[in-house]
Amino acid sequence: MFLDEVTLHLSAGKGGDGVIAWRREKYIPKGGPTGGNGGRGGSVIFRADPQLYSLDYFRFRKILKGENGVQGGPNLQQGRSGKDLIIKVPCGTVIRNASTKELIVELLKEGDEIVLCKGGKGGKGNDHFKSPTNRAPHTFTKGDLGEELEVDLELKLIADVGLVGFPNAGKSSLINALARGRAKVGAYPFTTLTPNLGFIETLVYDRIFVADIPGIIRGASDNRGLGLEFLRHIDRTKLIVFVVDGAGTDARDPLDDFKVLRDELSNYSPELLDRPSFLLINKTDAIEEEKPVKALEKKAKALKIPTFRISALTGDGLDTFKEAIIHFFSK
Repeated sequence: MFLDEVTLHLSAGKGGDGVIAWRREKYIPKGGPTGGNGGRGGSVIFRADPQLYSLDYFRFRKILKGENGVQGGPNLQQGRSGKDLIIKVPCGTVIRNASTKELIVELLKEGDEIVLCKGGKGGKGNDHFKSPTNRAPHTFTKGDLGEELEVDLELKLIADVGLVGFPNAGKSSLINALARGRAKVGAYPFTTLTPNLGFIETLVYDRIFVADIPGIIRGASDNRGLGLEFLRHIDRTKLIVFVVDGAGTDARDPLDDFKVLRDELSNYSPELLDRPSFLLINKTDAIEEEKPVKALEKKAKALKIPTFRISALTGDGLDTFKEAIIHFFSK
């Protein structure tokens, strides 16, 4: 299962305690204090990693802790600091305070990171408290507790291309043919219950990240069906590709499907209709009536949306469409 929302309890490591110790050597009757300081606790750090595409790592890991610092030792030995806990998350991860729902940070690109919980400071050994008037202090301090925080993580995929269409429009077959994906396909509604991901490789060895956004039906923006669960993954898509069943399977009207898709995106976020988009008329191998398809193409032309006819099943038109995507991202 694809996981894109999770709540985590974070706690940084406790600082190590200081110690009381004395220098005791033969012929040195007044050796003085030698208690060392404790090490600091490990912090909890989140870092964006472009090699990750879901929050599945956290499915059975809901409590995450930094390492505690080690207490000090005799002979002024400094305790070892606890290791920082570095947690890698996908680019596009939104982190909020679980209690207040306040936005803390969005980790958008490789290397973005934030320290969410700082480790506790180490305690002081008795050597720290010596003075001209107190040559033999019997005082030490304990290490501070590390910070704790409960956070909500929400993933919004950062895809170059987002495929938007009704169930059975052929998006999974398209991503298999176009981007070497391994998406599940089938002739029934909601074959795709999680976003399918793939890459288009260019001649200069760049990768164009393609995501099949599932679950869009009439009323999706009102949270019908899978609704808002996956609509948010369109937020950061650079190019939206409307995938429409040109064959009108199950007595569907291609033009009506296209209008509904645009309406649902607009209802969710009006800004999405201003984003660059393509129209992809799929299943051309099964088109029996040209009139509905012509009406769809006319509408797209009026909206100045480039239109392509393809068959994900036979491969017809795929090369032209793929070249158009590569050209779009080479500008």
